[in-house]
Amino acid sequence: MKAIGARQFLSVSNPASLIEFETPIPNPGPQDLLVEIIAVSVNPVDTKVRKTLGEGPHDPPRILGFDAAGRITKVGPQVNGFGIGDEVFYSGDVTRSGSNAEFQLVDARLVAKKPKTWSFTESAALPLVTLTAWQLLFERMGLDPNGADRGKTILVINGAGGVGSALIPLALAAGLVVVATASRPETREWCKLLGVKHVINHHEALRPQAEALGFSEFPYIANLYDTESYWETTSDLLAPLGTLGLIVETTNPVNIGNPFRLKSPRIVWEYMPARSRFQTSDMHRQGEILAEIARLCDTGRFPTLHTRVFDAITPENLREAHAAMESGTAYGKWVLNSLSKIS
Repeated sequence: MKAIGARQFLSVSNPASLIEFETPIPNPGPQDLLVEIIAVSVNPVDTKVRKTLGEGPHDPPRILGFDAAGRITKVGPQVNGFGIGDEVFYSGDVTRSGSNAEFQLVDARLVAKKPKTWSFTESAALPLVTLTAWQLLFERMGLDPNGADRGKTILVINGAGGVGSALIPLALAAGLVVVATASRPETREWCKLLGVKHVINHHEALRPQAEALGFSEFPYIANLYDTESYWETTSDLLAPLGTLGLIVETTNPVNIGNPFRLKSPRIVWEYMPARSRFQTSDMHRQGEILAEIARLCDTGRFPTLHTRVFDAITPENLREAHAAMESGTAYGKWVLNSLSKIS
């Protein structure tokens, strides 16, 4: 099969940073599905994995990519609930080969049938960001998806990013009042299209903008961008006994003492691949959450997230997408279609 991967870490401006190569079609293990990939999306974590490759060279190249939508072509002997021909979507396992290939093996517990009324393109934009958003909001931060926390306020830093684009509609569906940050006209407009009424600029001081809207503190803050640079800001804006949700690792130590300590906060991190990386006993929850997302999509209660679509998966298109993820210029989700068009 054709695949696109990286032998070592190189700048995306270098044509050798992502290359096309041939590799055998893998055979499924006991709990695996072999999926023919039809569409994939790109996430910032793809670029982070590429950076871990070092000088290499890796032989064969490391196939990157987490999100995919496609059709099942083979089923492992211990798999239940899936059959050949099923149309599925998922976010894969960071320890295994990725989705930038014609076929991919994925543990069936991570998979769900894609929304019936949505295309492969629309579905491929969803998995990683919806899983991250759902797990952060409802499992780590303790909010109720069924409306028990209706009327409570959440500040979402980087609302137009991939995870923010997924978290906002989930928070709104749960009845929360959402204040999102975005700096550019197009990202502010994107947040409003997602249903946010209150958008403030994260390139300016947040407190004056929040107070102008009538918010002096937030019981919930989801910082989806830079944990360290917003540490003092979030400690200031978080309400006493509030919850701060994070997804970005820190490079340097942060002060978890005062003023945070005085508010007796709950500070939680969400790392979506944790279940598959550590083979947790509840790994199946990932597939269950995606099945719930699919139901929301099919009942018109979740928006499409893609903002750009490439008509072929090529090294050139992937490099462009990686560059956008690295520079932070993309918003929503970028999707690549039709692996059969790999040149």
